[in-house]
Amino acid sequence: MAEDILFQLENTKMPFSVEAEQSVLGSVLIDPKCINTVATSLKPEHFYLPQHKEIYTVLLSMYDHSNPIDFVTLFETLKNNGAIDRCGGKQYITQLVQTVPSSANVTTYIDIVKERYYARSLLLAAQTIITDIDNGGDASELIDSAEQKIFEIREGRISNELVHIASVIKNETYDRLQKIADPKTRNDYLGIKCGIQELDETLTGFNKSDLIILGARPGVGKTSFALNIARNIAVDAKKTVCFFSLEMTRDQLAQRLLSNEAGIGSDHLRDSSKMTEMEWVRLAQASEVLSKANIYLDETSSLTVPQMKAKVRRMEKVDMVIVDYLGLMHSSTAKENRVQEVSEISRGLKVMAKELNIPVLVCAQLNRGVEGKGGAAAHKPGLADLRDSGSIEQDADIVMFLCRETQKGIDGEEDGAKTNEVELLVAKNRHGETKTIPLNWDGKFTRFTAVDTLHEEM
Repeated sequence: MAEDILFQLENTKMPFSVEAEQSVLGSVLIDPKCINTVATSLKPEHFYLPQHKEIYTVLLSMYDHSNPIDFVTLFETLKNNGAIDRCGGKQYITQLVQTVPSSANVTTYIDIVKERYYARSLLLAAQTIITDIDNGGDASELIDSAEQKIFEIREGRISNELVHIASVIKNETYDRLQKIADPKTRNDYLGIKCGIQELDETLTGFNKSDLIILGARPGVGKTSFALNIARNIAVDAKKTVCFFSLEMTRDQLAQRLLSNEAGIGSDHLRDSSKMTEMEWVRLAQASEVLSKANIYLDETSSLTVPQMKAKVRRMEKVDMVIVDYLGLMHSSTAKENRVQEVSEISRGLKVMAKELNIPVLVCAQLNRGVEGKGGAAAHKPGLADLRDSGSIEQDADIVMFLCRETQKGIDGEEDGAKTNEVELLVAKNRHGETKTIPLNWDGKFTRFTAVDTLHEEM
């Protein structure tokens, strides 16, 4: 059956309009000024006929080099490049000029050329999808791949052009400020509050399209902090959160959330025979609260950015994505080394945040060398300590580090045990200041809480 469909597709006439392609090229030759409109709308691959692609490529080159464009200059350039015969000779160039009476409708010709191009792209995508199915493979991966192909075609139809600042201020900036001032629409345009007041004030919440990196060494509490954020956003802010865990199972994540919400020690949730009657009551109450929250958990290991993006797009509405953690992700294409792979993943996550217009929080490991820092800088990580790739700090809008102090022994030397005092270092903030925010760590309930600095000062 698949072979029959593929045969039909391969023998389907490719959609294109020779008249529209000729009219675009002819319009440029009779009115060189319209190359400004054409060049910002069409690429050589939008043309179907090879000679049209080559002619348009030469026209773009002449335009880029500010060379005069007309019948004579185009003919001479093609002849000097040895391409005149491939492009139909002098007679065909003459025909292009005679095809279109006026360049007034060039935008209509452009639209026709682009529409045929997208139709061809869909047809080729369908052929590739069927071939992939015939070659076998996991069904979920095939679906993700198919969705990605269609999404890329859809995204290709969106073109952004230069816009005058007056239009931006009037139609975008001023409109957004008015909606922020209106209590009815305010929450739709402000950053998402994470529940830690000092962090929310520093970042103005987690803003749309932001890539936020949370870095720490193992055992400091990246996952717990990320889960605390997910809980606060879903329960308190009433937002929808997708939590991708490449390390822990859904059940383990749910246990941590319940421990935090119910105030039950994580050891009691691992061995429920230790739970008291009151703890069972609190567990039921916490379960009801979390069950009403829009938290979605995914435990797929070795996840790629395209797979993650496809899963989020299938959701009706997502306000934030959290990934734990970057070091376990893989790129969708083979790379020579891990540094190149992490660079592609980092860039892909930033692009995903921008395309989906939501904040994406990603946990990341730090280099082991941060533990060897001495003196006043001991255990104070910096941007250079992000593991595997410097591109992470470049792509990220926000970079934060969790840092737990080490206890001192009787002799004043570090004994290796961690205190409950934690510092959240905002090392990069594209929207404002960097800052160190004190937190408390409650290991029994796997949660972070803000420090009451006002009470401490009094």
